[in-house]
Amino acid sequence: MELVITNLKVEADGVEILHGINLTIKDGEIAGIMGKNGSGKSTLAKVIFGHPDYDVTDGDITVDGKSILELSTDERARLGLFLGFQSPHTIPGVTMNNLLRTAIHAQNPDEKMENPIKFVRRLKGQLKNVGLSEEFLNRSVNENASGGERKKGEMVQLINLGGKIAILDEIDSGLDIDALKVVSDQINKSREENNTGFILVTHYNRLLTHVKPDVIHVMSNGKIIKSGGPELAVQLENEGYEKLITV
Repeated sequence: MELVITNLKVEADGVEILHGINLTIKDGEIAGIMGKNGSGKSTLAKVIFGHPDYDVTDGDITVDGKSILELSTDERARLGLFLGFQSPHTIPGVTMNNLLRTAIHAQNPDEKMENPIKFVRRLKGQLKNVGLSEEFLNRSVNENASGGERKKGEMVQLINLGGKIAILDEIDSGLDIDALKVVSDQINKSREENNTGFILVTHYNRLLTHVKPDVIHVMSNGKIIKSGGPELAVQLENEGYEKLITV
């Protein structure tokens, strides 16, 4: 799978906020997106999934050469795109068990649904692997969950939905040291076992020390102003953004 963003320009309320973004990500690749608050990182993630608050005024987003701009969010997800939210919401009355079982069937409606006992047994094992108790299985999604628990839950969703390219918006925010290691391990596992590609939106290099990116893109004022290897993240950690932005 190949996701290509070409000269993407985006407006919100008549104001242009993305000014010609170019980005390509393939199966098995990891791209880090870094930048100061308000640089357009989260906006880019939302636009890829067709958020209604944003209008694409120029450019294109394609998957394997076909534009997805006219597709609904669920249609984009069925292509193999996955979005991990910066602040995952609570979904009252919907358990993780029901959410995932329904979502998996929606993605593969022609396939026979997995035996419910085997499905629950598998989910329990996945929850254990990310350090979540079994009670999350039948609790409303993200109900009474900490920030770290919500992010771990996002990883369980990614594992089950089998995203080919996952956009994770600040997946490292709210994570303690141990939780960061757990989430990083799951990202690496998805890359190694399923050849999943990742766009990792982050402020810090700490995630990228556990998950080795192929490329780092730095955003400022709705543009990608510099791209480089993992060493660019280290430079930003040491020197901050101002020096790079003013160059």
